[in-house]
Amino acid sequence: MDADAEWLSTPAYNNIAGNMRLVLDTDVLLSSLRSTVGASRVLLLAVEAGVVTPLVSVATVIEYEAVLKRAEHLQAARLDVEEVDRFLDDFVAHADQIMPYFRTRPSVQDPDDEMFAELAVNGQADALVSFNVGDYRPADPRAPRLGIPVCRPGDILRRLPWRPPATSRSAFLLP
Repeated sequence: MDADAEWLSTPAYNNIAGNMRLVLDTDVLLSSLRSTVGASRVLLLAVEAGVVTPLVSVATVIEYEAVLKRAEHLQAARLDVEEVDRFLDDFVAHADQIMPYFRTRPSVQDPDDEMFAELAVNGQADALVSFNVGDYRPADPRAPRLGIPVCRPGDILRRLPWRPPATSRSAFLLP
């Protein structure tokens, strides 16, 4: 069993009370905007409800903006640039801004994800949330792991006792 799977099965992880500090990979935000259902969207509702606190840095917000504003993603999400700007403004307003003071590079297999790994370590995140968990495996198998669990959105939701009300609006977006 790898270290992340081990962490997911510990009693401490299974008894999350809320106010979890998470780093969300861009793929999680993109998924939440492209679909009104699913674990990614529910995570955004948890952010809006104050149950989950996302961590952001200047680098990750720039990454979010660059990816979310790509034409193919705007079309798929049925959003325009101004709506993405409003979404990101609201998302960042709910986040803890972290200034990474030390670098851990190279620490993960995908160099484009180093900024998220560094944010998780510097911000003392409870978990890093991504659909691409394999991207966060150590760059060098002999190197120590990050020490931060890397999970899919559904893994986090299964541990949260909170659920959105049936009448929830769409997490930072206009209905």
